[in-house]
Amino acid sequence: MAGDTSSIRKRDPALTQSRILAAARKEFADKGFDGARVEKIAAGAQVNKQLLYHYFENKDQLFTRVLEDAYREIRQQEAALALEHLPADEAVMALVEFTWRYYLAHPEFIRLLNSENQLQARHLKDSANVTRINASWLEISRSILARGRREGTLRADIDPMQLNITISALGFFYLINSATLSMVYQRDLTGGQALEERLAVMKDTIRCWLRPAKQAQS
Repeated sequence: MAGDTSSIRKRDPALTQSRILAAARKEFADKGFDGARVEKIAAGAQVNKQLLYHYFENKDQLFTRVLEDAYREIRQQEAALALEHLPADEAVMALVEFTWRYYLAHPEFIRLLNSENQLQARHLKDSANVTRINASWLEISRSILARGRREGTLRADIDPMQLNITISALGFFYLINSATLSMVYQRDLTGGQALEERLAVMKDTIRCWLRPAKQAQS
């Protein structure tokens, strides 16, 4: 039966690759790149290793594809927010909230990036697609900031790259360190109320930073 299943999936390459990538994302997120095992990925996808290597030459290529897909998914959802219909200051807050809630709904995204950072972005350096995939991220912030300057609701000297990094950092650091921080402060920082409090702090921090000087003084 296993041979029959593999034969069927060979005739449906899109489905087979989708199953492999889903299994790979889980294994890499749970174990990190070094700890992940191709045998476990193949078993999770219900294919044999030979078929897996038919689509992905090696573990590195598979991890690169998982990272690209993870970035692609968050960027597609960001692009669907239609932030251009909001006043610029409200659009930034919507972007902050989206990023935070995306991290909460997709903890594997943070774990995958953490693993790749430990590898000094080795796979992203070899990716021909990651810059293009993430281009919209910078463009969204650039557009919001330009609109905010015209509206007079945002500071004129904010670098869109720094805005992106700051929004990510305020959520990423908290979540990737939540276990240790919960022990240090003797409080569960992963509960619903704690997470909502963190979102409020993130919004206040970004709002105060972006507020024009005249508004900040009033």
